[in-house]
Parts: sequence; C-alpha cells; structure tokens
Amino acid sequence: MNLALFDLDHTLIPLDSDYEWGAFTTALGWNDTDWFTRRNEVYYAQYKAGTLDIHNYIRFATEAIRRQGSISSEAARSRFMGDTIQKAILPQALALVEQHCQAGDSVVIVTASNEFITRPIADAFGVSELIAINLERCPNSGWFTGEIVGTPSFREGKVARVHEWLQARQLVWDDVETTFYSDSINDLPLLEHVTHPVATNPDDVLRELASERGWRILDLFGFKLTP
Repeated sequence: MNLALFDLDHTLIPLDSDYEWGAFTTALGWNDTDWFTRRNEVYYAQYKAGTLDIHNYIRFATEAIRRQGSISSEAARSRFMGDTIQKAILPQALALVEQHCQAGDSVVIVTASNEFITRPIADAFGVSELIAINLERCPNSGWFTGEIVGTPSFREGKVARVHEWLQARQLVWDDVETTFYSDSINDLPLLEHVTHPVATNPDDVLRELASERGWRILDLFGFKLTP
C-alpha cells in the first residue's frame, strides 16, 4: 500500500489557515483587534520556532467561535472558504494531490490546524481522510469547549495519529510505503518516520536539513504568502 501524507498550511496552500481565520474573524468584529492581532502573531512566531503550547493555542484560536455559536461560526466559515481559501488553492497543489490519487495511493492530510477550519479545505482538495486537531464538544450544547480530544496532531503527535490511522485499518508502518510532504521543521518527527520525506516549500531550517540529508525538496509554489 502506498500512502501519501500531506501537511496543509504552507504545504498545500501558501498560507496558514488558522492564522488567516483569526484575521478573518477579527475583521468581522469577533475579537478585539489590537489584542487578538498581537496574540495571534505571538502564537504564530512560537509555532515557527517550535515552542508552541498547542493546548493554550487551541483555547485561544477557538474562543471566538465558542462565543458566537455554531450557526454564526459555520456561516462565517463558508465565507472564509470563498473569500480566502479558494483563492489559495492553486492548480499545482491540486495536481500533486491528483497525481497520487491517480496512482492509486491512499491520500491523507495531516495538519496541526483544527478540524473545524480544515475539514472544508480537505474537501476542496477531494481528500476525505483528514487527521487534524480534534476538538472536544460539550455534551449539553454539542459545541466546542476549547479543549482537545485525543492526541494533538502536532509535532510527535502526527506520528502517533498516523499510527492510530494505520491501526484502525489493521496496518502497521511496515505494511505501507509512505511519502510525507511538509514545509515545517515542526514536522521533523514524521518526516524522519516515513519512507520518502519531501521538504515542500520548506522553512529555512528544514531546507538546510533536507539538503544535508539528501531529501527531496519541492518548491511547489515558488513563493509563500506570509502574514
């Protein structure tokens, strides 16, 4: 079995969906602009530096939708997809995913962004299998609590979550030939675990490491959109 794993932000799309969602909801008036922008930039810098506390970040990132509730949040997400994400889904990224599908590979998006934001993005790529941050729901309201369910798909957690995905299909790592595309040094644990690591639009640290180790480097877009 061939398994193609894709990180999402700055790998398949040339932006960070979590960061852009925060900016989008702030423009809607859901957040205090100055405070939220400062915090969003701090968390984004921590992510790039590999020092992010994912639990604290998820509480921060979901605060607005927890206040707004499901109806308003889902309507805003639909607008976000049209206004921001669809423009960032570029032909070369769609073609790369389609190439693996046409080859008969199993395709999975593995992202440290949360499921609420990333499910429709995965759907837009035609990918049904999504490993993302799973959000806890309140038993009474059915809406999000701000906490994470299970292992966060972040750093070493991506290896654990892919392992769980394989186990659910009665597979182990040795049963599959794996390719993983990622831009971030945060994904080094999974890049080191797969058969074929591909540093895709890599950050400076990952690009240097990939060059040292002889890993394939793919500049899918030739540029990055950065906040």
